Amino acid sequence: MINHIVLFWLRKNLTADEISFFESHLKSLKQIPTVSTYNCGGPSNTPERSTIDRSYDYALNLLLENMEAHDLYQEDPIHKDFIKQCSPLWTKVLIYDFDSSI
Repeated sequence: MINHIVLFWLRKNLTADEISFFESHLKSLKQIPTVSTYNCGGPSNTPERSTIDRSYDYALNLLLENMEAHDLYQEDPIHKDFIKQCSPLWTKVLIYDFDSSI
């Protein structure tokens, strides 16, 4: 399994409508056939620790069965539309992909 984790930092001046637009397009990613599991949300209010980063606005965590599923996800029209429609709304994106192998 590939864990595909994406952190988004949105522009600070977004309207409520723009945030809703982003969220609806983010939710559309769960419709991609190769997505096994979809989880998304903002930073959790866990106790403060020096190792916790809450500077992002949204985190997306997808499980994809294998590299083929990952590659199909990347090329899926829903994913491409999400990037096209929503990239003007963010200032930074970081992606962490890791294999569930231990």
